[in-house]
Amino acid sequence: MKLIIPMAGIGKRMRPHTLTVPKPLLPVAGKPMVQHLVEDISATINGKIDEIGFVIGHFGKDVENHLLKVAEKLGAKGKIYYQEEALGTAHAVMCAQELLEGNVIVAFADTLFRGEFKVDTSHEGIIWVQKVEDPKPFGVVKLDKNNIITDFVEKPETFVSDLAIIGIYYFKDGAYLKKEMQYLLDNDVREKGEYQLTNALENMKQKGTKFSVAQVSEWLDCGSKANMLHTNKRLLETKASHRHSSLKLVNSTIIEPCYIAEDTTIVNSVVGPFVSVGAHNNIENSIVSNAIIQDNSRLTNANITESMVGSHVHYNGKQEILNLGDYNQKS
Repeated sequence: MKLIIPMAGIGKRMRPHTLTVPKPLLPVAGKPMVQHLVEDISATINGKIDEIGFVIGHFGKDVENHLLKVAEKLGAKGKIYYQEEALGTAHAVMCAQELLEGNVIVAFADTLFRGEFKVDTSHEGIIWVQKVEDPKPFGVVKLDKNNIITDFVEKPETFVSDLAIIGIYYFKDGAYLKKEMQYLLDNDVREKGEYQLTNALENMKQKGTKFSVAQVSEWLDCGSKANMLHTNKRLLETKASHRHSSLKLVNSTIIEPCYIAEDTTIVNSVVGPFVSVGAHNNIENSIVSNAIIQDNSRLTNANITESMVGSHVHYNGKQEILNLGDYNQKS
């Protein structure tokens, strides 16, 4: 099995945090979101992921090395591919076209999921979906009585289905997918100026490919600060809390669930619930809840909730809602 993860987008809605870190490497519940995604997909397939291709922009060697380590932890070979220009989902997948052979999963890196199922790799194709209350902002699928997809509908104005595509796909024949996406590129078949994966899927369906669905129980979007904090909360609720053994806790209380990484000192403070604290942080005389704090930061006299704090931040403050990027100083 091969896994392709397109993640070259710059993440404008997550600024200022994505000014220094690509969005899929932002931490939720103690891990970069792309690591959660890779681990969750690995748990759903019947077999081993052999190769993982990360389609990125020019994010720097540190980011590339981090991604290769994510693959290595799963016993897979990691590869880096570059998308030089944002030309759509099909274009992004084709940047890793050498991996498009045999069984392939494509997973876009700004979404996480929960679901109790195993992927049947004998199917021709599987598309991950979730029921949504308002399908208008999404691409949705219609099914026949055998749960085979009959139609792909992009952002329907009138109701046709409430099964939204979440951005994860399985293909039994990666080479066939490559052929259909190459057709879009060769013939300049675009939608709103971009080469779309759903156009290739529609062509495959018209030629007889049967796509079934894997319905998830929860779709955790990470496209905005509010969604990131919700995802952090849900992951902390469903996965075990963690306190690194090096935590220095002085006259302070941790309200679970929380994730606290190594070499963190908490003094005269209350932390939690739903707080993720990265490595090498110092929190003093503070109350922190429902927050993500990255690495190497210092919070003093803070009373914060619904907040994201980047790395290398020095904050001496008051009660407020924060969205501080890396290297900020605020008092």
